[in-house]
Amino acid sequence: MKDPLDQDRTVDIDELNIQKVQTVGYVRVSSSDQNTDRQLDGVVLDRIFIDKMTGSTKDRTQLQELLNYVRYGDTVVVHSLDRLARSLEDLIFIINQLNKKGVSFKSIKDNLTFDGVNNSPMDKFFLHILGAVSELERALIRERQKEGIAKAKQRGVYKGRKPTLTADKIKLIEERLAQKEKDLQSYKSISYQSIADEIGVSLATLNRYLAKRKKK
Repeated sequence: MKDPLDQDRTVDIDELNIQKVQTVGYVRVSSSDQNTDRQLDGVVLDRIFIDKMTGSTKDRTQLQELLNYVRYGDTVVVHSLDRLARSLEDLIFIINQLNKKGVSFKSIKDNLTFDGVNNSPMDKFFLHILGAVSELERALIRERQKEGIAKAKQRGVYKGRKPTLTADKIKLIEERLAQKEKDLQSYKSISYQSIADEIGVSLATLNRYLAKRKKK
């Protein structure tokens, strides 16, 4: 049976019959917050993924595990959008990743649901609106950055951009690329966008690094 969300992906009917459709929760808390269950209190879950954030790391390893774990027909539930994504751009990427797999998404506090199976026109429209707002947000940030640089140059204090990719980030990129190559034939293969999100750089920055890497 052809998956209505992805022309290149097929859904095995026997597999759908065997696998139980699951409701999967995602929680992100600070290291000082001991009560991780209260975000999804009262929600019946088959499995929950919990990321604990600290001042020294922003990795979301459990979110990546969740994206690999969920299957067609599942539903991902979060307490609120800010518990799932760091930015509007990040939110759009995650929801699109879920939709491509036929996975629905629900935010309790925001009373927001995306149907990953039926992928309704209203859901698509709302995602387009979010995308437009995200692009406007990026444009405003770029404009403010240009204004700030211009003022700094006038004062003679502009020292140029700091390098985006530090030695530690490059090391982590190489580790993830090795993992991607190893899992290339598996459904667990991670995307370049996932690598960029985990490391905390833009996909464009990662692509520039990959281009330079090929020339070496």
